[in-house]
Amino acid sequence: MGEPAINELEFLAEILRKHPTDSLRKIAEEEGMDYYRLKRMYDRYYGKYISVNAMYNIRVIGLRSYLAFLGVPSERILEVGYRMTQNPFVAYVNPAFGFKNGLSAIIYVPDDQRDDIDEMLSRYSDDYEYHEVRAYPYSGDDNFGEWTLAYEYAVLMDILKVDARTPVTKIAERLGKTRPTVKFMINRLREMGILISFEPTVDNNVHDRSVLGITETLDESVLERFREYEITVGVFPGRGYVLEWFFSSKEDLGTKILEFSSYVDRILISYFDPTFKELNDRNSINVYSRIVKKDGSGYRSILEF
Repeated sequence: MGEPAINELEFLAEILRKHPTDSLRKIAEEEGMDYYRLKRMYDRYYGKYISVNAMYNIRVIGLRSYLAFLGVPSERILEVGYRMTQNPFVAYVNPAFGFKNGLSAIIYVPDDQRDDIDEMLSRYSDDYEYHEVRAYPYSGDDNFGEWTLAYEYAVLMDILKVDARTPVTKIAERLGKTRPTVKFMINRLREMGILISFEPTVDNNVHDRSVLGITETLDESVLERFREYEITVGVFPGRGYVLEWFFSSKEDLGTKILEFSSYVDRILISYFDPTFKELNDRNSINVYSRIVKKDGSGYRSILEF
């Protein structure tokens, strides 16, 4: 199959944003579209270039999000990255170079295991730093819940995170439940504030680099200044901000650094390597069913892996 037609991919993403879990026939009917045209487009792109994924509020289930940077010798980056992606509490790892040469990682840590972060990271490197990160703008909410659900909910969350359009019948077979029970479980996740939404995600083959910057103060004009770029902002509560700009390796790296350096105190370049993407994707398939204890009594230790 050739490269995707961007206009078709964007059109499908917009349709799935409005109808994330509806059947194709229902979507075609409500949108006044030709069903067979929609189906051809869907069959061409879905599961290859685009998917619909569940978005969760992990604070409700007692997970804190951290951004970690590890100094790792270049000849050991793949080996250490592989070991890190065997740990389901490590959400994402990529090679990175700048104020720390080695790896950058996103890790999720149960609220009651924060004291174990240093021991966890020291298993991968003697040279590391980490920062708790929250969504921007920061609400100030520091109330963290805990895992109080049966283990089957962890399996369900994994299924919906990978593909929220998985038919309820297939989910019911996987869980050994009835269709009404699965629908009840999904509604319960919503009512508890764990399941926020279902969102289409486009596999980004364009942006294979990012400039990540840390700053004590945020100049909000940067959001307008670089509006044409894909940019994300995170908050280090009480300590500063992290800004990340995504771009293509075809663009000039030096120019990017010069453009963004005036807005941040420290800079690091992340490389979205295909090998690491495969490792990260494999690690993310069944995260919740690996971090939750089989008896549903809470989380396993971040030091088990």
